[in-house]
Amino acid sequence: MNQAMHEIVSGSLVQEMRLDVLANNMSNINTLGFKGDSVFFQISDLTESTKEGSKEDSISGKSKISDSSLPVGTFTNFSRGQLKSTGNPLDLALDGNGFFCVETPEGVQYTRKGNFTLNEEGVLVSQDGLPVLGEAGRITINSPNFNVDAEGNIEVDGNRVDTIKIIDFSQPYPLKKTADSSFVLNDPGISGNKAEGIKVRQGFVELSNVDVIKMMTEMIDVLRGYQSYQKIIQSLNDITLKSINEVGRLA
Repeated sequence: MNQAMHEIVSGSLVQEMRLDVLANNMSNINTLGFKGDSVFFQISDLTESTKEGSKEDSISGKSKISDSSLPVGTFTNFSRGQLKSTGNPLDLALDGNGFFCVETPEGVQYTRKGNFTLNEEGVLVSQDGLPVLGEAGRITINSPNFNVDAEGNIEVDGNRVDTIKIIDFSQPYPLKKTADSSFVLNDPGISGNKAEGIKVRQGFVELSNVDVIKMMTEMIDVLRGYQSYQKIIQSLNDITLKSINEVGRLA
């Protein structure tokens, strides 16, 4: 009975963690540059972790995960979101693999969220007021007559002033999430490389890569699974109580 309860509780924890991750994905459907998460597990009869949400299997549970599988953590799906035209010249999107670099008090952060603006000094900044970095450092745009080409070169009044700094890393990306669709390095000693084969799209933003219909379908599936585990736990508890009471009467 104890083993059975252990298996059921483990399965329930799996469903609970999946539900938390799905709920967070759903809440960020409209967050620009957001990258959805999935859960990975440690399988009791395998020596390596199995990731749910791979190319073959998704968080819906199609991968071979037993009830005794324990949730280990989450991993981020870095696939690109759709690009949306805004007509705002300060909005920038990346068509390809790579990240904008943003200067913060804690160091450089990396993001695909390109709805930038200008501060009072004319410095290109994120919506949080953090400077966006160019190859030469902070980018100053002191005229409404400016243009950003596909290579990220910035021209102000016809003069080139800088190039948007776009960094890429070896995959799997050595990045972890921080606030506002941004990422930091897992290891500060890692250095990225200048992104290649990437195009900057001025007047566009990248949307969240979360698939609404898929997330809703998976959430329903997880809720049903979680409810089933709860019912089984209650049934096992009832059986245990009945056994104790009957043994007590026989004694």
